[in-house]
Amino acid sequence: MKSNELFRASGVMAIGTILSRITGFFRAILAVAVLGTALLADSYNVANTMPNILYNLLVGGALTAIFVPQLVRSFSDEDGGHGFASRLVTTISGILLLLVLVGVIFAPYLVKLYAPEFATDGFEREFSIAVAFTRYCLPQIFFLGLFTMLGQVANARGSFAPLMWAPIANNLVVIVIFSGVLFLQESISVENITDAQIQLLGWGTTLGIVIQALILIPVVKKSGIRLRPIFGVAGLGKSFSLAGWTLVYVLISQLGYLITVNVATSAAVRSAQAGITTGVGFTPFTSAYYIMLLPYSIVTISIVTALLPHLSKLAIDKNVEEVKKQLIRAIRMCGVVTVPSSVALLLFGSLMTEVLYFGISLEDSRYIGYVLSALSLGLVAFSINLVLIRGFNAFEDTKTQVVSILIINIISSVLSYVFLATLKSEFVTIGLGVAFAVSYILGLFVTIALLKKHTGPLEMSKFAGQHARLYLASAIAMVPFFLLAFFFNWMNDDAAPLIGVARLLVVLIGSGVGFLLVAHALKITEITAMKEFAISLLGKRRAARAK
Repeated sequence: MKSNELFRASGVMAIGTILSRITGFFRAILAVAVLGTALLADSYNVANTMPNILYNLLVGGALTAIFVPQLVRSFSDEDGGHGFASRLVTTISGILLLLVLVGVIFAPYLVKLYAPEFATDGFEREFSIAVAFTRYCLPQIFFLGLFTMLGQVANARGSFAPLMWAPIANNLVVIVIFSGVLFLQESISVENITDAQIQLLGWGTTLGIVIQALILIPVVKKSGIRLRPIFGVAGLGKSFSLAGWTLVYVLISQLGYLITVNVATSAAVRSAQAGITTGVGFTPFTSAYYIMLLPYSIVTISIVTALLPHLSKLAIDKNVEEVKKQLIRAIRMCGVVTVPSSVALLLFGSLMTEVLYFGISLEDSRYIGYVLSALSLGLVAFSINLVLIRGFNAFEDTKTQVVSILIINIISSVLSYVFLATLKSEFVTIGLGVAFAVSYILGLFVTIALLKKHTGPLEMSKFAGQHARLYLASAIAMVPFFLLAFFFNWMNDDAAPLIGVARLLVVLIGSGVGFLLVAHALKITEITAMKEFAISLLGKRRAARAK
């Protein structure tokens, strides 16, 4: 698979991902505008994150990695897979409904688990709000599972577009709800938020997930699969037995995320106790994380999704050398976007967040920018690690990659607790960004070493040199604009919003054009491939309009 072919194969997925990420990002901006960045926002974000954590921890990872491939194989059964699909959906749905019920009953204990310092004296109001949000958000677990199962059935039948558009519908629903709340009451705080507003925000967020799942029901019907309730686990034994190492992998990932939530909310409570009003905690971390994920999600995930089927075929054919070439090619292509993005986020993080996060104080928005700059240090390693993990998947090795994620999470967790113990509370969230970056940079060497088991030595020189030239091109193009912004104090003065937008456009457009020119001069071949890919996409759109 050549570079241009890989770009084209990932093009449709990239467009869907771009729209989903843009609407999701705008949704996150509105949430900050309504709830701020302090404890009220943390109460909502902890509650809204919990369904995803519990779903992935107990079912989601295994469902995607193990059960769905079994589902695809069942299409060759005598009944076309209808019985297996119905039994799988029925069984998993029952498990998820039970999980929702247990979660709602024990919601106070879940909040204490994820945000233990919410339960300290003097924060009873914050704790009760977090519990209420949690109970309204937990039903998302059931609909997340339904969406995953229906979506993968649709994919297996060759229908990809609905799976891309469904999350966009989810984001639009939540955007409308948050916009309405912001319009009716500009300022909401822990003290003045009403029970009705808590219900509206909680149930409204869950409604988005409900719609996201239900959109796929007619799609599955159209695909020819007839789903009906069938109880029992006959034929599912192999699926459950294969899920073991995948569940361990997900468990480690989610426990690591639990520690991040724990440390971030602890820092927020301690800051509040010290009278610090600038938002410090889980919300600034997630707000910065959303921005960091944009280049990663749009490019890396799209390329990796297109690459995996080809890698699997090569692994089955025992064409190890070609597997290595494809992995390196994917890393090089991802680097064209992730390397300049990481440098831009590092240098201009606070300038970006001042413009993007409206409705909050400049101190709060700048703080998110500082966290973003810290996270950006790990963006490239994070993306490369994802590509290499797909190498393990191609060889159907779910066991070895557990070692990699375990080491990454141990490093991140240790650093997180060290920063909580040693840094001032207002700097802990920035420390979490550093912990993320360091863990993936060190973890990358572990992943490369472990992958030798299947591919032999992976020559880092084949992408390290290209990445070095990308960093050089980024520095040459962007540092002058950083010095310009620093000299005129653009990142610290209280300029009007329109002036802030104009400054950001000058910096980003100038840096972007400069990067492309320097990268072309340095003869980075992937720049040309990406240019041809963009031209081909524009050509297809113009042809479609002409028709």
